[in-house]
Amino acid sequence: MELLKEIANFSGKSGLYRILKPGRGGVIVESLDAKREKSMIGASARVSVLKDISIFMADTDQATPLATVFENIHSKYQGESLDPKAMSDYQLVDFMTSVLPGYDTERVYLSDVRKIISWYNILLVQLPQVFEQAAEEQPAVETAEEEAK
Repeated sequence: MELLKEIANFSGKSGLYRILKPGRGGVIVESLDAKREKSMIGASARVSVLKDISIFMADTDQATPLATVFENIHSKYQGESLDPKAMSDYQLVDFMTSVLPGYDTERVYLSDVRKIISWYNILLVQLPQVFEQAAEEQPAVETAEEEAK
């Protein structure tokens, strides 16, 4: 999930963007959609890099990285695309509980859950190597843990 440090969401813009390089007045980005449009995002824009986003847990001292949530979704649904608009509020809560047990239901809103699912779908279609890379990293970690025993 190292690729998530190149992927961002900008306040006021829908979708995800790949950060290409800094420019004079901001940063040059490429949209993660079929068009792959390049544009300049001003320095004053609020940027959320996916690598830095975490989900609140019920234990107030903890947070789970978004990368872990994406890995959990991918392993549970086997790379299947999901439709957050077709899910009821109860289904969204059940979905989030199944992929991240113990998340804080008061601070993680249903709109956040819909956004997570939408971002997952975008990454699944436009950047599937994020999940391939995560699958390659996982066995290496397990092997190191087994050798330590």
